Amino acid sequence: MSAKRKATRAETGRSLQRVCVELTWPGAESVCIAGSFNDWHPGVTPMLRLSDGTWAKELVLAPGSYEYRFVVDGEWVDDPMAADYIPNPFGGMNAVLTVAAPQTAPPRRQRLSSSAKTALSQVLRQP
Repeated sequence: MSAKRKATRAETGRSLQRVCVELTWPGAESVCIAGSFNDWHPGVTPMLRLSDGTWAKELVLAPGSYEYRFVVDGEWVDDPMAADYIPNPFGGMNAVLTVAAPQTAPPRRQRLSSSAKTALSQVLRQP
């Protein structure tokens, strides 16, 4: 799975992340993604077929950890590119997607005016 992240802000002011999930399966007729983010409903989140046999879906998720699997032509399929897996109660493995909180930018340094620089240099010269 390839995940590209881009920060967004929900109407409630809560930080969310845009995550692009991909699966390469050229012979598939339909691919969906099901997981803890959509209550494991296999047909609720269909993926889009790209021209090279790759399927993609952009999800908007709050920071946290999510389990998921792909559903290819009605069959549950592991994500062969997942970085982490966890056993599921059906004897298979769920992929784990971790969405990190957006990083805040460090405060910008403000430039001092020439009068502030003069005052500061006078203070620093005092014994």
